[in-house]
Amino acid sequence: MENLIALLVAAPLLGAAVLLCGGRRLDRAGHWLGTLLAAASFVVAVVLFTDMLGKGAEDRALHQKLFSWIPVEGFQADVAFQLDQLSMTFVLLITGVGTLIHIYSIGYMEHDERRRRFFGYLNLFLAAMLILVIADNYLLLYVGWEGVGLASYLLIGFWQHKPSAATAAKKAFLVNRVGDMGLSIAIMLMFTTFGTFAYGPVLEATGETSEGKLTAIGLMLLLAACGKSAQVPLQSWLGDAMEGPTPVSALIHAATMVTAGVYLIVRSGAIFNAAPDAQMVVVVVGAVTLLFGAIVGCAKDDIKKALAGSTMSQIGYMILAAGLGPIGYVFAIMHLVTHGFFKAGLFLGAGSVMHGMNDEVDMRKFGGLRKYMPVTFVTFGLGYLAIIGFPGLSGFFSKDRIIEAAFAKGGTEGWILGSVALLGAAITAFYMTRVMLMTFFGEERWRRTATPSPDAPDVEPAAETRGEHAEPHPHESPKSMTIPMIVLAFGSVFAGGFFSIGDRFLHWLEPVTGHDHGDAPIGASTVTAATMVALVVGVAIAWAMYGRKPVPVTAPRGSLLTRAARRDLLQDDFNHVVLVRGGEHLTRSLVYVDHSLVDGVVNGTAASMGGLSGRLRKLQNGYARSYAVSMLGGTAVLIAATLLMRAV
Repeated sequence: MENLIALLVAAPLLGAAVLLCGGRRLDRAGHWLGTLLAAASFVVAVVLFTDMLGKGAEDRALHQKLFSWIPVEGFQADVAFQLDQLSMTFVLLITGVGTLIHIYSIGYMEHDERRRRFFGYLNLFLAAMLILVIADNYLLLYVGWEGVGLASYLLIGFWQHKPSAATAAKKAFLVNRVGDMGLSIAIMLMFTTFGTFAYGPVLEATGETSEGKLTAIGLMLLLAACGKSAQVPLQSWLGDAMEGPTPVSALIHAATMVTAGVYLIVRSGAIFNAAPDAQMVVVVVGAVTLLFGAIVGCAKDDIKKALAGSTMSQIGYMILAAGLGPIGYVFAIMHLVTHGFFKAGLFLGAGSVMHGMNDEVDMRKFGGLRKYMPVTFVTFGLGYLAIIGFPGLSGFFSKDRIIEAAFAKGGTEGWILGSVALLGAAITAFYMTRVMLMTFFGEERWRRTATPSPDAPDVEPAAETRGEHAEPHPHESPKSMTIPMIVLAFGSVFAGGFFSIGDRFLHWLEPVTGHDHGDAPIGASTVTAATMVALVVGVAIAWAMYGRKPVPVTAPRGSLLTRAARRDLLQDDFNHVVLVRGGEHLTRSLVYVDHSLVDGVVNGTAASMGGLSGRLRKLQNGYARSYAVSMLGGTAVLIAATLLMRAV
């Protein structure tokens, strides 16, 4: 079975190569080829998973070495893959959800002239994600990490004729480079500390390494996770990334793009377990981001950007759980998987709404769509119930376990983290209920206005042939789009409960991640009751504000916090003032030092030598009498000096 691991990557990588290099002859069938190769990778994943289930928990890891990548003395790097319970979880998520998104894209991108290239980029994205999660060493993981960054850049800016899309792609690329620098430094520190990049030797040697070195490595890994997973302070790119086609948004948020940081931290758990200071920073980042993203999601009228704020917040939960160490590793991954189902469904549902609404994204111009788009309404609604933690649905099981784990941290720290997680649950219920009410309930506000406001974002190229800015005619999407949404809705409903039966997901991952029950000051039933209260409060407030009152087409001015949230809590303003302006001032200061000090010293030295040489040159006048006098004078000086020394 080990020989099949490479096929996981080979299938989508082949698709990317053929579709991107095959030319226009593949325009008619390229989307089918890309989808079939993604499905082939999923079939291989299922075969490997079935074989893994037939083995004992300690014997499930598979390893395949393809070739020596950099075989030099003292530096050995291999292209080798490792498939254990943790990586298999991600492989099934990537290939399964990725295949559904490929199928959805067949209908969504039907009228796009560059559809073949789009599917080539999707295949490249899948291949990079798979390399990231099945690599058996950090250096090969870095290849997948950068491949994911490249593919996301190409897909976010796919409609590069839109200035906003081109700018969003550049922004995502630059912000992620900051995080990638952290990963590269961490890998360098690993090599100088352990002499290797391989997971096994690195993680096994943490007990023999100083805490200071492990803290430095952990903080650099966290910086990488912040960049890729859009966590504070490197979160500014995620909202703008919604400028790409909607299937791209679904793949970025549901598979292993923004969740790659969670994988990196959990995979490196031994490092963080031995570096409590780094682990505490992980917890703080997760707690801050889960509130940050939730507050931003409350103020967005763009349906995709509201969901982007939601993703930022939900990954904050995962990072928080990962920072709790063995108490939360399993639940971080469990929520990651359930989130993959309902967030992919929510984004595909948003794309379906846009498909039927002339690519409008402003929820203030929606309303009453449930009777025009019943399948979209039901599937989106199930995703909504799952993400807010409605009892019995996937989010209820995974998010509740994270909140329990936060309290189980113990002491004052546990109470603070648990309270933050509960507050996040209430805000999640509020903003997701707001999205649901503004989109599918209330009056049909799209009948009031047929043209977008001057402040509305650029309109995506139509998925169907429609007149620009024509009045929308809501209708259900084709089956190629609705079937993937239905499949994901089943995952949104049943995945969490299935994982929780007999704690099967915990037992599945425990051999890789370990698990500790912690010291919970309150019982699980109390946490569940508190979470339900938070859910009801959030839904009730949203209903009072958006269900009982008409929704104005133009957003009211709102409070200072609301205005700040609409501007992403001033994250771009902060970056501009601190980083852009700060960088400009730093550059000017360095230029001034270079011109005034460095150039002054160099030019002054050159001028001094020039002046000295000019004066010395006058001694070489070409007259023999002058040279004779100089020789006589020198001889006289030497005689005088000799006599003086003898006298002394």
